[in-house]
Amino acid sequence: MASLPGRAASPGRRGAKQAMASGPEEERVRPGVEDDEDIPQLSSAAALALREFLEQRLEGEKGEGDVELVAEDWRLSQFWYDDRTAQELAAEVARLASSLPGAAAVACIACPTLYAYLKKSSPDVPARLLEYDERFGRYGADFTFYDYNRPEELPPAMEHAYRIVVADPPYLSQECLEKVAKTVSFLAPPEGSFLLLLTGEVQTDRALELLNVHPCGFKPQHSNKLGNVFRLFTNYDPANRLGGWDRSNDAHI
Repeated sequence: MASLPGRAASPGRRGAKQAMASGPEEERVRPGVEDDEDIPQLSSAAALALREFLEQRLEGEKGEGDVELVAEDWRLSQFWYDDRTAQELAAEVARLASSLPGAAAVACIACPTLYAYLKKSSPDVPARLLEYDERFGRYGADFTFYDYNRPEELPPAMEHAYRIVVADPPYLSQECLEKVAKTVSFLAPPEGSFLLLLTGEVQTDRALELLNVHPCGFKPQHSNKLGNVFRLFTNYDPANRLGGWDRSNDAHI
């Protein structure tokens, strides 16, 4: 999920749907896409039919016990992780959960791919998906509607209830990261929590300032290739996992 720096959100994408945004959003886009006006546009009926076809195909491909992952909606800046990325992240989250006493809950902020893989590989790990796309309401009690423009408008019971938080902000703007950082502070207890942040490399300095996270050697990939360098940041050193913290000269460790 990456973007072209400085590009404003086009109508119909999440930046337009979430009307509280105060400035332009930098979108995550596929390489070679310069402007939405250059892309042939489907009629609303054709777009709906295509979405239904993709969702039916995904439904047919999922195995018994799998959590269904709906088709990407690029208008909402949705780009799912590839299998390797989702599996690596799910394994790390499960390892963190097993290292904590009791049933450590996981909050997945705008990262449904991780949620789906985590529920498939570690169904006993309690996880909640915070998402703007209400199609994920099919996850029942594990789904909470989330608008990053209202970062703390969440059920009171969720405050400081998650020792593990994974966040994938939908846009690469300073405003978006600042608001998602407020959500992280709401969800995680002040001490003893683990944070994994997935965002563009251009956010490295902001991420360190707002969330005290450092880039890892592991670089997430998406099933639909994106034009921006994407990074995983953590507030803890994963040592020999996820490539550890990136200690190159320009990695701000």
